[in-house]
Amino acid sequence: MNFDKIFLISDADGTLLTDDKNILEIDKVAIGEFIGGGGIFTIATGRGVSLARVVAEELNLKVPAVIFNGAAVYDFREERFLWQCELPSVAQDYVKLLMEKFPTLGVEILRNDEVNVVRTNTLEEEHIAFGCKEPLRRGLDKIPTDNWIKALTVDEPEVIDGVIEFCNQNKSYFSDVHLVRSAPVFYEMLPKGVNKGAGFKKLLELIGIKDKYIVAAGDFMNDLEMLQMADLGIAVANAEEIVKKEADLIVCDNNSGSMSEIVEYLKKAKTI
Repeated sequence: MNFDKIFLISDADGTLLTDDKNILEIDKVAIGEFIGGGGIFTIATGRGVSLARVVAEELNLKVPAVIFNGAAVYDFREERFLWQCELPSVAQDYVKLLMEKFPTLGVEILRNDEVNVVRTNTLEEEHIAFGCKEPLRRGLDKIPTDNWIKALTVDEPEVIDGVIEFCNQNKSYFSDVHLVRSAPVFYEMLPKGVNKGAGFKKLLELIGIKDKYIVAAGDFMNDLEMLQMADLGIAVANAEEIVKKEADLIVCDNNSGSMSEIVEYLKKAKTI
């Protein structure tokens, strides 16, 4: 099958990965068939370097990936950033305020390839357990102030609901960053203007892709911009309703072979 006109980019957690953070064998086979047929495949994830590397290595990813929810493009073959942007210095004040207001909140600062755990909880420990290199556990005042790419807050969904409500009530104060919920238990602070769609556009620019049919797959609100910019935006069945409404196509859930179903669809598509 000839896929040489198609660039397929997929979210990782909740889309490509199953609930227990694995990639199904049928999905690996489908991605291999897609690439073998000339297609270009990569991932766009909220994960930083070390956690995204787990996925990149399992797939033997040959194309740079969008990581940090669009704040960076990273080449795992060469182990280097092709592009990245940073949070403003005021983000440190924002994080400090959230920590004061929400004392159970797990807080993680991602800086270059560092994972800095400022404050932990059970969900934060579960998060970093999936392939993260040994994190740096240090206070906010011990982290160098440059090269902050992302701040991640982690807690039970009802706590994250409260964090979002607080941030929405104080939008003008948090106006220098982009805040996005990337999972029920995650709320992220990113550089202003950053999202997966913007990061994917930067990737296309960096590798000189201009004439491909873009297919993007995702499940959560942080995938919206990427799906909206694609020629074919795909939501998995477990996606948030707002994502399904924006999608052009809905496939099976992330535990049932979503990549396999997407590749089968592309085989039969007559308009590409």
